[in-house]
Amino acid sequence: MEKKSHNGRKSPSHREVPPAVGLLLAMALMNALLYLCLNRCFISPQRSAVDPSHCPYGYFRMGQMKNCSPWLSCEELRTEVRQLKRVGEGAVKRVFLSEWKERKVALSRLTSLEMKDDFLHGLQMLKSLQSKHVVTLLGYCEDDNTILTEYHPLGSLSSLEETLNLSKYQNVNTWQHRLQLAMDYVSIISYLHHSPLGTLVMCDSNDLPKTLSQYLLTSNVTIVVNDLDALPLVNRSSGTFVRCGHRELHGDFVAPEQLWPYGENMPFHDDLMPSYDEKIDIWKIPDVSNFLLGHVEGSDMVRFHLFDIHKACKSQTPAERPTAQDILDTYQKVLNSLRDTMMSQTREML
Repeated sequence: MEKKSHNGRKSPSHREVPPAVGLLLAMALMNALLYLCLNRCFISPQRSAVDPSHCPYGYFRMGQMKNCSPWLSCEELRTEVRQLKRVGEGAVKRVFLSEWKERKVALSRLTSLEMKDDFLHGLQMLKSLQSKHVVTLLGYCEDDNTILTEYHPLGSLSSLEETLNLSKYQNVNTWQHRLQLAMDYVSIISYLHHSPLGTLVMCDSNDLPKTLSQYLLTSNVTIVVNDLDALPLVNRSSGTFVRCGHRELHGDFVAPEQLWPYGENMPFHDDLMPSYDEKIDIWKIPDVSNFLLGHVEGSDMVRFHLFDIHKACKSQTPAERPTAQDILDTYQKVLNSLRDTMMSQTREML
C-alpha cells in the first residue's frame, strides 16, 4: 500500500508562541532581573559581628594571610621591617609607611621622650582592645619606642569626601553606605564604652578635624579607630571620672560640661575643673554623623529621621543623653525603614 504524502501539511507537534506572549515573558524576566539588581543596590550587605581576622591574644592576621602570626618582637622589627617614608605626625608619634615581607605596614615612632607615657598608654590600649573596631596591631618594641600596625592607604576619616569622589568608589557614595559608616563610628564608641577594660572615653576629640584624625578608612570603606593615646577610664563604683587634657576648651563641638563653668572673671585652673563621664562622646556623635552623611541624594532624608535621637544627644544634662547602643539601634531602625520604603516603591513601579 502506498503511503500518503504529507508534504503539504506541517506537523502540529510544536505550537508557535504568539508574539504578544513572548513579549510579556521577556518583560517579566527583565522585571525580575531589575528587582534583583535593585535588591542589591538598596540593601546594604549586613556586616558580620565576628572579626574575620580574629586571632588569640598576642597574634595577628591581615590581608591574605591564612594563619595567625605572633606579634613581631624588637629583633624582628629591627631586621624585617623596612621604613619607606613618613606619612603622618602627631604630638605623640610619627608614622612611616614601611614594608614587612612585601606587605605595606605602618611603623609609629615616639616623637619625644616627654610623650612616652602617652605613647605607652596608646600601646597598652592597642594590645588590650584588639577587635574589628581597632586597627590591627602587628608588633611593638618598647625599647625602641616603636609600634607596627596594619597600613590603610585611604588614610584618616578626614579624607572621606576626597575618597568617595573617586570614580572607583562612586558605587558606595550613597546615603545607605554613608549611614553604615555612621553606624561603624557609633559602634566604635559603644565598644569603648563597654570595653574589656571598662568604660573608656575618647578624649582626643576636642574638634571635628581632630576627631576624624583618630579613625582610619579601610580599603573596604569601613572605619577602624587608630589613635588610642588618650582613653581615660570612668569607674562609677569608685567615683572615678575624667578630664580631657589640662587646658581650657572652647566651642560648641565639645560637651557643655567640658567648658570652664566659672565665668570669664575667674581664670581657668585645671585643678578646679569639674570631671565628667563618657556622655561627652555622645554629645559629639551628631556632628560626626553629619559629616559622614555628606550631601549625597537621600542624606537629608536620613538626617530628618535621625533628628530626634540627635536632639537627645545634645541634651544639656549628660544623664539624659542616650547611650551609644541606643543611638546605634536607632540608626539600624532608620536604615531598615528607609530601605524597606524604597523597596516597596520599587515593587510598585514594577
